[in-house]
Amino acid sequence: MKAAVIMGSTSDLAKVEPAIDILKKYGVEVNVRCLSAHRAHAGLSEFMKEVNENGTEVVIAAAGMAAALPGVVASQTVLPVIGVPLSGSVLDGMDALMSIVQMPPGIPVATVAINGSKNAAYLALQIIAVKHDEIRKALLDDRRAMEESAMKANEEVQAKYS
Repeated sequence: MKAAVIMGSTSDLAKVEPAIDILKKYGVEVNVRCLSAHRAHAGLSEFMKEVNENGTEVVIAAAGMAAALPGVVASQTVLPVIGVPLSGSVLDGMDALMSIVQMPPGIPVATVAINGSKNAAYLALQIIAVKHDEIRKALLDDRRAMEESAMKANEEVQAKYS
């Protein structure tokens, strides 16, 4: 089980690390790169050749501002690509969100919330779970635990105000 995580700048690392941690927690091999679509396009294309041949099942691409990275990645693969728009500009991530979500027909990028790397990881895991039952089971177990926690919180609120 393999996933790739690509960010456009090292300044993005703190916002992307939660996704890397989640994927690793579930036993997914994660190949992490910092490759700007604008400043390292040849290196990005070389890495995408590797990704297309090494058994990677999904790619997470995180970028801010013009956020071309997810689209450029998607243009070089038919693997699922999940775009993570990052804040950091004057527009606080809205520019990145609009850039990523407005892909042309035929080159889709699944897009999560601004700074939503955790959900990008969970979406990647759901994609991987289509082929890997152990990931599917772990996700279902975690969902049950989340529900139990939410129901416990509900009971506490009810007890406090009843």
